[in-house]
Amino acid sequence: MTQFIELSQYTLIVITGEEAETYLQGQLTTDVTALAVGDSTLTAHCDPKGKVSAVFRLIRVAEQRFYALIRTCLLPLALDQLKKYAVFSKVTFAQENEAKLVGVIGETTLPAQAAFGNRAILINPQSAVDFNEVFSAWDLADMQQGYPILTDKSQLEFIPQALNLQAIEQAISFRKGCYIGQETVARAKYRGANKRAMFSFRAATDFTPATGGEIEMRLESGWRKTGTILSTVHADGKLWLQAVLNRFEGNPEFRLAENQVPLELQPLPYGLED
Repeated sequence: MTQFIELSQYTLIVITGEEAETYLQGQLTTDVTALAVGDSTLTAHCDPKGKVSAVFRLIRVAEQRFYALIRTCLLPLALDQLKKYAVFSKVTFAQENEAKLVGVIGETTLPAQAAFGNRAILINPQSAVDFNEVFSAWDLADMQQGYPILTDKSQLEFIPQALNLQAIEQAISFRKGCYIGQETVARAKYRGANKRAMFSFRAATDFTPATGGEIEMRLESGWRKTGTILSTVHADGKLWLQAVLNRFEGNPEFRLAENQVPLELQPLPYGLED
């Protein structure tokens, strides 16, 4: 059955102007000039130190018109950072708070503004849509595809590679010119400066650990707190959890720090090579 999900966790930002492409090219990790009209990609915006202020889906609607679907909890910091230098360019940003955003998992004949895998995003669909899933179903699909869910608890803490963005769609380009934070991102790739990655876990519990908290990993001498919890979601009596950890070898044991519930490491649908 096709799932229709109201994406109430997102806000639509409309980016337009004669220099919209040029401006975004100098801001985002993705190669905006290579994004064709009608296509979309996950991307990131960083501060000058290469720390991510937002991860969002960028959709190219026309040559100089883009949509950015940003998690509402990342605003206003994410939007303020993104348009910080817009005063020097012919580009405008409009926050469309009343836009109707619909996520589709499965087949649909409705025209979509973005499609990836078996999912699609509809923006202000002309036909009526009957929602049959809550927004967490979309977050669960993101987790199962290894897409990082960044919240305001972890803004400006991680470089893009610590969120696995080098392995997802066209999220990072290592061939484009300069952009905000590019020096740090390039150093992480070419000098092996990044030692962290995002991993997904599942646990049989209805407990919700705090976002920004830690989990525990078993060592020979006992258990040690490690990593940072990026996001959580519950589905079918299970807790799904994303955490950024130092990369590890083998198959160590993990558990929740608060109640010692075992965490089952989930396979990622991509490799972590830089």
